[in-house]
Amino acid sequence: KVATAIVEYAMLYNAHCIVFEYLDTNGKKHGSKKQMLAMWRKQYIQDLVTHKAHREGIRISRICAWSTSKLAYDGSGEVVRNKENHSICKFTNGKVYNCDLSASYNIGARYYIREILKTLPAKVRSQVEAKVPQLARRTSCTLSTLINLNAVLKGIAL
Repeated sequence: KVATAIVEYAMLYNAHCIVFEYLDTNGKKHGSKKQMLAMWRKQYIQDLVTHKAHREGIRISRICAWSTSKLAYDGSGEVVRNKENHSICKFTNGKVYNCDLSASYNIGARYYIREILKTLPAKVRSQVEAKVPQLARRTSCTLSTLINLNAVLKGIAL
């Protein structure tokens, strides 16, 4: 049901690509039932979505999951999760926000950053990376990095 709902939602809004976090299921988690809970149907749902999306002509892309929920989307740094409600976090600048929404912004931004940088010539790419140093490490990219990249690209004549 989840896989079907994801693909139907993508079709409803004429999406060309569905972006997932790359879920590294290698390695053993320690604890009695943690391994079973951590790996529960994660990859299976993504595989189902992949097959259903390809039937509809929608691409699938996977993004590195490192620090997507740990970093604030506005570039202010790491977030601190609320102890009572784990879905709420506080940014270092004091803003209180939803962790999952912030992570979704970062996942989408990393996808667009990768797609934009792939199309740039090497010379232009090095100029852009000099002006936006966060691009050097893709795992530290957030929505604010994408906004900075867009501003730099507008200033450079391609």
